[in-house]
Amino acid sequence: MNDVEQLRLPIEGDELSEKEKALAQEIDREFTDELQMEENIIEALLFAKGNSVSLEEIKTALDCGEKPALKALDRLIKKYEERHGGIIIQKVGSHYQMTTNPECFDGLIRVAKHPKKPVLSDIVMETLAIIAYKQPVTKAEIERVRGVSSDHAVNKLVEYGLAYEVGRLNAPGRPALFATTEEFLRRFGVSSLDNLPNLNPEMEDEIKKEVNEEVIDIMGAAPDTNQGDEENKDGKDNQN
Repeated sequence: MNDVEQLRLPIEGDELSEKEKALAQEIDREFTDELQMEENIIEALLFAKGNSVSLEEIKTALDCGEKPALKALDRLIKKYEERHGGIIIQKVGSHYQMTTNPECFDGLIRVAKHPKKPVLSDIVMETLAIIAYKQPVTKAEIERVRGVSSDHAVNKLVEYGLAYEVGRLNAPGRPALFATTEEFLRRFGVSSLDNLPNLNPEMEDEIKKEVNEEVIDIMGAAPDTNQGDEENKDGKDNQN
């Protein structure tokens, strides 16, 4: 008898004693219960947090590694998709959140007296587009692209939760840098900034040109795009 035959476990169709059948059923129940509890914990976490939840938080809640956490999360997401209910679990950047099914929006709007989402003017939308495609970006960079003051538009985006101050530029005056928020991703139905539509090439070149001019004004010199290549070349020469 070879090793495979020696290690083969009983499967359906094999003769099992009543005790073995009961034990197998008990093991199946315990395993199923464990999987269900993992899903329940994630569901409770998403509901209780309200805002988006990171994978690290899910791992902590389950007290497990990344792969088991992702498997449990995938099972829960599929169950929500299969039931076609009013709540879905959406990936927002690298986080996850319970959100309203878009198919239910019409019914919700009919009940609400005023839509919660603010209506964005053309000026605010234009400013938001510049921030989205060139983040992090300063107000001065935005104004150079638009040609007019953008204080009001940027302040409105911050007020609406679509943009926020992500840091400060290491330059005289340390101007604030702005970037888009997770609410921006949710509002426009994209899971990642990588999924934004491609810019018109002419607009992209114009933004790059304006930003370079802004850097010259602040730093006194254009960004050296060849610096990294030169350093790599010197490093290789030194190794040779």
